[in-house]
Amino acid sequence: MKLVSWNVNGIRACIGKGFLEYFQTVNADIFCIQETKLQEGQIHLDLEGYHQYWNYAVKKGYSGTAIFTKAKPLTVTYGIGIEEHDQEGRVITLEFKEFYLINVYTPNTQRELTRLDYRMIWEDHFREYIQILDSIKPVILCGDLNVAHQEIDLKNPKTNRKNAGFTDEEREKMGQLLNAGFIDTFRYFYPDQEEAYTWWSYMRKSRERNIGWRIDYFIVSERLKRMLQDSQIHSHIMGSDHCPILLEIQL
Repeated sequence: MKLVSWNVNGIRACIGKGFLEYFQTVNADIFCIQETKLQEGQIHLDLEGYHQYWNYAVKKGYSGTAIFTKAKPLTVTYGIGIEEHDQEGRVITLEFKEFYLINVYTPNTQRELTRLDYRMIWEDHFREYIQILDSIKPVILCGDLNVAHQEIDLKNPKTNRKNAGFTDEEREKMGQLLNAGFIDTFRYFYPDQEEAYTWWSYMRKSRERNIGWRIDYFIVSERLKRMLQDSQIHSHIMGSDHCPILLEIQL
């Protein structure tokens, strides 16, 4: 099974920059996107052979997630069941026979860390949500988690120590998630690989110089470890300030 996750930073803009060509070429069984930045009815995607599920933010042109899947899920859930967190279209969960798939766009802590307190509340509630599902059947979590977990996961860790996405608090929450019985699949296969990033600022030619961050992930329940085949970063694919990531797993 092949799964793809991509923060498209506006699906309409990304379509104009090669999204559909990549979508067709990669031929994923499940394709998840984040930061769709639109409302219902603002786009029609003709993706033959795929079921489509969209979660829109209340605020127009903001956040949003979607999943395109060849196999129809048993159930579909939008959000995590907490009204405080479910206004921004950040989570879609598909239940299949053997696993849950969660697509997430984690809230950004923002400049001056103005949303750090909220982010900490979100992290605890979201982790609880994942663990409840994991107690029923294994979980595959993917998306933009808006955190570089370790120093190896960004180009300039020292100068970013107190910046959004690399605060001690955010990194600790990521550690708590992994310690709760989950695997960062990319680091499982490539524990020491440096300069492997999924997001680059549009400023100062950061992508050309590969000054980036790895903040997009495929994370799975530990009991799926023996089924993992590969976890890839498709940094050659343009169209967004993020690049797609891919998971191959035998299910």
